[in-house]
Amino acid sequence: MTVEAAVAEAFREEWGRVVATLIRVTGDWDLAEECAQEAFALALERWPRDGVPRRPGAWLTTAARNRAVDRLRRRTKEAAKLQEVATLADDHAPARDDSGVPDDRLRLIFTCCHPALPLEARVALTLRTLTGMTTAEIARAFLVSEPTMAKRLVRAKSKITNAGIPYRVPPAHLLPERTGSVLAVLYLLFNEGYAASAGADLVRRDLCAEAVRLARLLTRLMPDEPEAYGLLALMLLHHSRRAARVDAAGDLVTLEHQDRAKWDRGEIGEGVAVLEAALRRDRPGPYQLQAAIAACHATAPDAAGTDWARITELYRRLARVVPSPVVRLNQAVAVAMADGPEAGLELVDALRDSGELAGYHLLPATRADLLRRLGRRPEAAAAYREALGLASTEAERRYLAERLAGTGEDGPGEP
Repeated sequence: MTVEAAVAEAFREEWGRVVATLIRVTGDWDLAEECAQEAFALALERWPRDGVPRRPGAWLTTAARNRAVDRLRRRTKEAAKLQEVATLADDHAPARDDSGVPDDRLRLIFTCCHPALPLEARVALTLRTLTGMTTAEIARAFLVSEPTMAKRLVRAKSKITNAGIPYRVPPAHLLPERTGSVLAVLYLLFNEGYAASAGADLVRRDLCAEAVRLARLLTRLMPDEPEAYGLLALMLLHHSRRAARVDAAGDLVTLEHQDRAKWDRGEIGEGVAVLEAALRRDRPGPYQLQAAIAACHATAPDAAGTDWARITELYRRLARVVPSPVVRLNQAVAVAMADGPEAGLELVDALRDSGELAGYHLLPATRADLLRRLGRRPEAAAAYREALGLASTEAERRYLAERLAGTGEDGPGEP
């Protein structure tokens, strides 16, 4: 492995831990991010000469801490914080607060999910600080412009500082008011790993694994919350298919054509068991419903044996609970599989006409697939071109280009 690859791997695995640790000891979000960035830049400079350290995370945390010390030395009014940060152990050991939770990253999520912050800001801020996702990547996940997202992040950081929001997991009686936000953060973190919003790789397994780890920690923290178990089940069932989602060349393999022998049966079994435990509490919520849909796919003997009628009904229930356009798009796909492409296309066209998913590449991609199945090749080609222009990962673009070529209408189209 090259040094550049080692630094890139360390960024994926350690960014959130380094930033969360520095936020805990300095209370300064911008300083934490800046010092973390400088530590990774220093790694690119030092590791080629000194070699990749045995514990990259500890090395990066120490380097970032030293940068923070240097910065705070220049701030005479920050003497107390200087003393606090200087005592941070070099061994990268986590510190506990009165919640008994030893993980800085989970504390960071709960801090970001304070009810004083707007929901979108809570999720976006956590993704920025926990994963190192760029503002552009987070904006794409929220289907908003980059400047809009940048303003949200600045306002959220200022609110935390000005309101004195504590960096900790709240006491048990306050957990319910933040549960929805924390679950949303973990799900978006998982989704960014499961279907990256940009870059060469469709799947970022490190982010998926981190989201699953934090979801497990959350179920231990909130053992009576069925939606926490529902989210964990959903992640496990999706994650079980990770080895089959791309081929040896890194190209996207759709669910219908995946080699099910590559699916992780152990994770499927665990996911189903976790879901059943959640459903026994008789408080179904959106994550449990999505997990039930994922279970239908994961337990089907093959693509032809998928219970699309059951999936369609589950999506109808989910759309009542979460009336989002993305859910309705997925519902349209299920309807198309259960009742035929014409029925699904009617729903997709209604979504297109509403403008709610403008700029979302999966809308024209879905429409293209349904038009192709109906034999309307020129229209399908136009929709594939539209999707191709919106897709942000190379794997998705290659897949769409192949589909466009398959229509026999792969020219440039009308100007």
